[in-house]
Amino acid sequence: MSDRYAHWLQLDAEQVLADRDEAAQDIRAMQLVLRMERTDPPSWHRALAGAATAAASLCLDPRSERGGQWHDAVAGYCLGHIRKVTRRARGAHWVAAQELPGISVDVQGTQVRALVPGRVVDLDPRITRLQVGGTDVAPDEPADSDAEPDAGLSVWLAAESAMTLGKAMAQAGHAGMIAAALLAADDQSALAGWAESGCVATAHRATSAEWTGLEDRLRDETGAWRRDRLLAVRDAGFTEVAAGTVTVIARFRR
Repeated sequence: MSDRYAHWLQLDAEQVLADRDEAAQDIRAMQLVLRMERTDPPSWHRALAGAATAAASLCLDPRSERGGQWHDAVAGYCLGHIRKVTRRARGAHWVAAQELPGISVDVQGTQVRALVPGRVVDLDPRITRLQVGGTDVAPDEPADSDAEPDAGLSVWLAAESAMTLGKAMAQAGHAGMIAAALLAADDQSALAGWAESGCVATAHRATSAEWTGLEDRLRDETGAWRRDRLLAVRDAGFTEVAAGTVTVIARFRR
């Protein structure tokens, strides 16, 4: 997957459009389920952090390793486009989602479940009945209890981003997976430590100046990872943003 990431970063917008084509029956996706109870809405930034943590944790779970029960599904997914779809669930529907293979995380009361990826045409009815829309909540700012840990993944979105929460969660989930793949390729010790910590992640909105600074450091895109442990998520342009848009910038701290 690290090779796929390096290739994807080099494509221009037109090449992204050409590269994304897949036969409908071959499309695979990871479903992210956000718990949205009427009386207890999730936190915006904790939902993003949960998406990054859940996606990375699923890929690093022993069941995703060679010989594990999830290996074929995860490996097949990582060979293509790492599409993600965010859905919302409450009450009995949230409970039903726990019955399907995957990993749930709880970030100080905001709960996200990442399901083992598979072909979209084969989705379980317990998931297809969950709505994709309606996941928005107002962006909030991290509280004192959300202090940055010593090690983990920091995920930034531009403050001006118009993405819905569901879309932003998918992008944060991509960042978690990409970080795991890049660490697997060149820093197994850091990867093991991150996995042991639960793939902790935090999410933030970057000011215009902060976002510009992050983009400047990404000019040497592959070097940015080697030097600063910075990575970028570029969108294929299926929904909400134009193809090739950098939606998320993340940094791994060790």
